[in-house]
Amino acid sequence: MAQTQQQDGGKKKVRISTVTPIEAPRDIAHVDDLAWSDSADVLVVGWGAAGASAAIEARASGADVIVIDRFSGGGASTLSGGVVYAGGGTAYQQQAGFTDTPQAMADYLKHEVNGVVSEETVRRFSEQSVANLLWLEAQGARFDARMPSYKTSYPTDGYYLYYSGNEVVPAYQGPFGKPAPRGHRVVAKGQSGATLYAALQASTLRCGVRPLTQTTVRRLVREQASGRIVGVEVWQLPAGHEKTRRHQQLDALIASWRLFQPGRAEAGRREQARIEQELAQPRLLRARRAVVLSTGGYVYNPQLLMQHAPNYKKGWAIGGAGCDGSGLRLGQSVGASTQDLNNISAWRFITPPSVWPKGLVVNTRGERFCNEQVYGAKLGYEMVEHQNGRAWLILDSSLRWQAVRQCLFGKLWAFQALPALALMFKVARKGRTLEELAQRIEVDASTLREQVERANAAARGECEDPLGKSVDMRHEFRKGPFFAIDISITQKMFPLATLSLGGLQVNEADGHVRDASGRDIPGLFAAGRSAIGLASSRYVSGLSLADCVFSGRRAGRAASLE
Repeated sequence: MAQTQQQDGGKKKVRISTVTPIEAPRDIAHVDDLAWSDSADVLVVGWGAAGASAAIEARASGADVIVIDRFSGGGASTLSGGVVYAGGGTAYQQQAGFTDTPQAMADYLKHEVNGVVSEETVRRFSEQSVANLLWLEAQGARFDARMPSYKTSYPTDGYYLYYSGNEVVPAYQGPFGKPAPRGHRVVAKGQSGATLYAALQASTLRCGVRPLTQTTVRRLVREQASGRIVGVEVWQLPAGHEKTRRHQQLDALIASWRLFQPGRAEAGRREQARIEQELAQPRLLRARRAVVLSTGGYVYNPQLLMQHAPNYKKGWAIGGAGCDGSGLRLGQSVGASTQDLNNISAWRFITPPSVWPKGLVVNTRGERFCNEQVYGAKLGYEMVEHQNGRAWLILDSSLRWQAVRQCLFGKLWAFQALPALALMFKVARKGRTLEELAQRIEVDASTLREQVERANAAARGECEDPLGKSVDMRHEFRKGPFFAIDISITQKMFPLATLSLGGLQVNEADGHVRDASGRDIPGLFAAGRSAIGLASSRYVSGLSLADCVFSGRRAGRAASLE
C-alpha cells in the first residue's frame, strides 16, 4: 500500500494511501505453471450494480462465477438514489398516462451521449430498456408510477417516477409530443440505492455466485503467447480475524460519515487501507473463461483527478470508497485503451425549490450562460468547464419567498430544503436595485441589467428566451430587492458533487476491453463506470445505474461464452 510522508514538528509522519496499489501483470508461459488457490469460469472484479448484473447473467448462462470486492459489496450503487433511467413504454409510464417508444427514448439520449457510444448502442439500450427493468424486478426490485407535481432533483418518499434529465427542456425535445418521464426510482423509504443493491446482492447469492469480500485485486495474470487474461492476484484479509471484522464494520460507518463528516470518512478509509497493508495475504485465482472489471470510477484517486481533471479538485467527491480507478488501472496494465478520463460530472442542482430555475444564473461578468432549467449536471458542466467554476443565481423577493414556502411546507428532503434556506438567508447578497446588486457581487451593472431585461421581455411573451427556457419557467423581475446566491464550486454551504465518467474502451457489442489498436484483449471485459458507456458523456439521474445493468448483463453473457 502506497504511503506518503509529511513533516510534523520536525518528525516524519507516514500517511497511508487509500488507493489500491496496482502492479504490472504477471506473465506466465502456460496457465498450468501456477499453483492456483481457486478457479471459476468467470471472475467478476467489483460487486456493485454492474458487477452483480454481470455475475447473475454469467451464472444464468451456466458459468461458475466468483465475484470479488475490496469491501462488502455495493460500492456507489448502494450510496446512490436508486434511480434507473428506463423508457420505451414501461408499465409505470403507461400507468402514469405517458406514451413512450424506444425511438423517442433513443432520439432524446442522442443529446446526452454526444457520440461517446454509437447510435446502434443507443438504439439497443433503448430497445432493451423495458426488458432490463423487468429483469430488475425479477431480481427483487420494485417500482411505482406515482409522480411528484414539480421538477425535482430527487422525489420524496411516495413518488417514484419523474423527469430525471432534460426531457422537458425545449432544446432536447423531439417530434413525439409530450415528453415522457424516465426516472424510475426503486420503491423504498429514504434513499433507494441500498434497497436496489440489496435485491441485486441477494439475487447474486441466490443463484450460486461465490463471493470473496474484503479482498483486493492488485494484478492480472496473462498468458504470454496468447495475451489472454487467465486470472488475477488478490490480497485477501483472513476470515474471522478481529481486524477483518473491523474492516467490514468500517464499510457502513464510512457510508454514514461521508456526507457530513468527510474528514472522519477519510480517516476510516485510511484505517481500512492500513489493515489491508498489515494483514492481507496473496492468492491466485484462475479464470477459465474471462475476467470482468466493474470496480466503478476513479473520483477517490487524487493523482488521477489532478492528472485528468484538475478543475474539479475543489468539488465534493461522491461514490463508494472503492472508486479509486482500480479497474481502470488494471485494464491499463495490460495495454487497454481509455477514453474521456477528463470527463467529470459536476452536479449543480438548483431545484428544488422548484422556482429557483425561474431565476437567472450569471457568470462573473453578469452574463447568463446556460438555460437554468437544465439538469444539474449540465449546469455544473457549463459552470466548471466554461466559467472557471464560478456563478451566481439571481432571484427577486417574489421568487425567494416562493422558495421559502416550498422549503418549509413542500415536504422536501432535508438535504434539499436546509441548504436552500441557508443559502437564501446566510449566503445571498442583497441589493435594492440591480445596480446595487451588481456592485455587491462585482459584476458589470449594465450587463446584468441587459440580461434581466432580455429575460423579462421573454417572460412577457415579446420574444423567445435567449437560452431556450420554456414558457412556464420564465419570470419577470419587476422590482427589488434582488438577491444573488453564490453557486460556485468553492461554495462550502452548497458543495458541488463530482464523479468520474470516463473509462476503458470496450467493444460495444459484448463489453470486451480493447487495446490501443482497437483489438479485443482476450479474456478481459469491463462494465459500469469502469468502462465507456451511455453515461460517459453527460450524466442524467438513473442513466448510470441503467447502464450498469445493460453493460453488466452484456459483459456477463459474453464472458460466460469466452
